[in-house]
Amino acid sequence: MRTLRKILWPFAVPYDGVTRVRNYLFDKQIFESRSYDFPVIGIGNLSVGGTGKTPMTEYVLNLLRNKHTLATLSRGYGRTTSGYRDVTSDSKAVEVGDEPLQFAMKFPEVHVAVCERRVAGIDKLRLKKPEPEVVILDDVFQHRKVKPGFLIMLTAFNDLFYEDLVLPAGNLRESRHGARRANVVVVTKCPQDLVKADQDKIRSKIKTYFNGPVFFSSIIYSEMIFTEKERMLLKDIEQKDFVLVTGIANPVPMISYLTEMDIELKHFKFPDHHSFSKDEIEKLNTFKRILTTEKDYMRLKNTKLAGKLYYLPIQARIISDAERFDELIL
Repeated sequence: MRTLRKILWPFAVPYDGVTRVRNYLFDKQIFESRSYDFPVIGIGNLSVGGTGKTPMTEYVLNLLRNKHTLATLSRGYGRTTSGYRDVTSDSKAVEVGDEPLQFAMKFPEVHVAVCERRVAGIDKLRLKKPEPEVVILDDVFQHRKVKPGFLIMLTAFNDLFYEDLVLPAGNLRESRHGARRANVVVVTKCPQDLVKADQDKIRSKIKTYFNGPVFFSSIIYSEMIFTEKERMLLKDIEQKDFVLVTGIANPVPMISYLTEMDIELKHFKFPDHHSFSKDEIEKLNTFKRILTTEKDYMRLKNTKLAGKLYYLPIQARIISDAERFDELIL
């Protein structure tokens, strides 16, 4: 597939040129980029989706939640609304986006909001009581009207940015050299047993584009699956007539984990942030129970599938020098 996409390279050249000019204008302060006198942490990537921004955002929220009053601001990708909106556990994913709703449900003490205009969103969040001491921006790497005080760039182990091309020939939203804006780079979705020699090889290649600290993280899956009211051991689901439904950029790690657990389920795969149609809901409703991701659960829990849905939680774990990574953020 990637070889075929390279045929599109001539179309990637003007796209690359436009993004380089835009970044140059921000770098030279011809386009305004706003900084803040309080901590603003940005999390993003160079590529289109699938790098694990949601679990990394939750990692940072967990790290800081007992030390500071927090707020998180997202664009709210896939929502049917626009402008600034506060997000609570009672919000609907269609109105605020699945990831912000997930943050609101898991971190009730955090101010969660969505706004496509990040500067305006931050200004409104700072009016909240208690006033947020730290604002965490989700998926902000290319939103250069805000300059975070600390910028975390993610790149997935199986889709490393230095091996990729810009759109439409590849998945990069801008040139690889955009990595230089980061304060740290985290290689996500790594095997948990990734040896130091392999880490060093990746670090040396990243160094061509980024000369700061590089960390490695894995996705850790729960041994339990959940609804809002009950839980079940994952290993028991094959006796309960489950099917698997995913609407995320890359379901391969989840499928691999299920395979490791000797679980094979019929899989219905949909695009990232998929908006499920009435016909799709009706088809899925013919099955007895449905296992899905936590993000998909947020989009499906208010449909007629609600009583059949279980989600498998994940979390990010830093596997290389986690104490140093935490110290940099703190």
